Amino acid sequence: MQKHKVFISYHHANDQKYKEKLLELNEEYNLFIDMSVDTGEIKEDLSDERIREKIRDEYLRDSTITILLVGSETKCRKHVDWELYSSMYNGKVNKQSGIIVIQLDYINPEYVTAPFEEEKEILYPDIKSWTSIDSRAEYEKRYPYLPERIIDNLLNKNAKIPVTKWDTIINNPEGFRKLIDLTFEYRLKNKYDLSRPMRRKNC
Repeated sequence: MQKHKVFISYHHANDQKYKEKLLELNEEYNLFIDMSVDTGEIKEDLSDERIREKIRDEYLRDSTITILLVGSETKCRKHVDWELYSSMYNGKVNKQSGIIVIQLDYINPEYVTAPFEEEKEILYPDIKSWTSIDSRAEYEKRYPYLPERIIDNLLNKNAKIPVTKWDTIINNPEGFRKLIDLTFEYRLKNKYDLSRPMRRKNC
């Protein structure tokens, strides 16, 4: 069984315990290879391209999946945006990654986005009807805590980013394993929208 190299992006001050719980789940079920590191401080006077290079080539290294843990302040964090941008960037040394968004339980998420048919069957067998959305306002209403860069790419027909819930993956680790596989298999087919400038400060 192939395991994929995963980088976990999250708001360190608020949501550290969720990263630790995710790693506990991984230890129990052997779901992925953890490639996470603390990006620390990066000089803000660097160009967007240099910041991207440092994160992609020094921190994300050869990870192939980025898992974004979304809490109440995640979308405001500049380092999270840099990690997302770098994960989406298809570089010469390190290629773009697939991205999975996990909404944490304390933000009380109501909705999910499932771009893969097999994902729907495995993780959401009770959902019989799915709705397609093409409005930014509707995405922002449904997902008030998602980073703007993620919403850019939910609107992008050339990218597939699953958005799930914490309880879903905790209660179905084998389904989570399959979601990682599906996201990995599609990762290089994504044509991410990178038009948004990188965030230069926290909200």
